[in-house]
Amino acid sequence: MLPFTKLHGIGNDYIYINAIKYPVKNPKKLAIAMSNRHFGVGSDGLILILPSQKADFRMRMFNADGSEAEMCGNGIRAFAKYVYDHKLTRNTTISVETLAGIKHLKCTLKHGKVHTVTVDMGQPILLREKIPMMGNPGMVIEEEIHVDGVKFPITAVSMGNPHAVIYVEDVKNFPVEKYGPMIENHELFPKRTNVEFVEIVNEKEVIQRTWERGSGETLACGTGASAVTVAGVLTKKTARKLKVHLTGGDLTIEWNEKDNHVYLTGTAEEVFEGVWPE
Repeated sequence: MLPFTKLHGIGNDYIYINAIKYPVKNPKKLAIAMSNRHFGVGSDGLILILPSQKADFRMRMFNADGSEAEMCGNGIRAFAKYVYDHKLTRNTTISVETLAGIKHLKCTLKHGKVHTVTVDMGQPILLREKIPMMGNPGMVIEEEIHVDGVKFPITAVSMGNPHAVIYVEDVKNFPVEKYGPMIENHELFPKRTNVEFVEIVNEKEVIQRTWERGSGETLACGTGASAVTVAGVLTKKTARKLKVHLTGGDLTIEWNEKDNHVYLTGTAEEVFEGVWPE
């Protein structure tokens, strides 16, 4: 029997397992089974809490299809809530090792439990070959790609995981489920990509829908909101500090001009605990 906890960051929900205490032998297979919304617990993926020799903790995350992802802004906020609320640490400032590097998080408490978390997402990766994306070296700013006979100007950013940002006029009615998987699996992206469809409200506010690599459309995406903030500056469409309205709630993102780091702030909530029959 495997104890787990389900948490979410503005609707981006993950199953968390204390793998320090309960080692997981086959996380990819477990992620597929547990994430299933009809026959499993239901989630956007599985996140393991592990020990680290470089940081306070190590996070491994697996999408609903079993693929391992580098980072997740919403997932790591809920990670911080888990380790503090479940007394794995008494520090409100923690470091977490991820495949996208070590991330530093600052927790704000409410009634003795974590309410909001600010994540230092690090510096955005802007060079095409490091995102990664095929083609000539340099940055990718509103470069047209062709999908099913339609041209999409994309701005590519990596926040430790790849993102393609596309601006649309009416994001609510945009066919994300049609074009999302086509762009995710486009030949230009050797490791596939997350896709953000964005409607600009004003220079300090946008509405975002995300097609997440390996999971489909999700209610929120923290690395995606970070990429959208960076893309907005690169395309001169929005400001360095942005309120991002996602389907599951709002995030505040700032691309700091002084240190070039992106800072993400949002809530994290625990949904329930359970036991999975191994």
